Amino acid sequence: MSQSRDRIFATLRKGLPAGADDAARRAAVAERIGQHPRNLMPKRAQLPHAEQVALFTAKAEALTVTVDSVASEQDVPGKIADYLARHNLPSHLRVSPDPLLQNLPWHERPLLQVDYGPGRSQDLVSVTPAFAGIAETGTLMLHSASNTPTTLHFVPDHHLVVMYESQITGTLEEAFQRLRDKLGSVENWPRTVNLVTGPSRTADIEGVPVLGAHGPRRLHIVLISDGPASQQS
Repeated sequence: MSQSRDRIFATLRKGLPAGADDAARRAAVAERIGQHPRNLMPKRAQLPHAEQVALFTAKAEALTVTVDSVASEQDVPGKIADYLARHNLPSHLRVSPDPLLQNLPWHERPLLQVDYGPGRSQDLVSVTPAFAGIAETGTLMLHSASNTPTTLHFVPDHHLVVMYESQITGTLEEAFQRLRDKLGSVENWPRTVNLVTGPSRTADIEGVPVLGAHGPRRLHIVLISDGPASQQS
């Protein structure tokens, strides 16, 4: 693999203008990456945090996402049980082994069967956290980790996301800055960062929209009220 890569790069270098300074070019690229320059950001997302939460919810619901708001973590299992009942789904949940989800009071809903691990083909419902919500577009930012398997984001038909209101940002750029602040250098970054806007859909065949073509048919978000990130410890 290394020899093949070296041959490819050698071919690319031959196509560069004569006298190109590789060291200077590398330094320029490294400087730009280190600065993380932002493009213009839409004014619609530059709002007080409560309005960002409302915008995120509205944008998500416009894309057939359903959203429940709860006052605390104690209310999450009940809302999830309500979702299963509304859609006539079995009580089995495949859940990310994430501290937020592991510490929920599942015992208060004894009929729910909570099973932790990556997504499997037989799983109908997954429950995961999200890293961020982006108010500008109603998008979720999800990243892979040992306690957030990416398969849970795409394999089950129903994807349920539990997150705090404080995780909602105005723009994509702000969400990526939070990820940089959390993970630091690029060596600590996850293998995948997924941006999910609504349930999976396609209209490739005769322009007819079809849900669930590349992932879940339904996306449901449970938002836990906790105020803006600036108020969190």
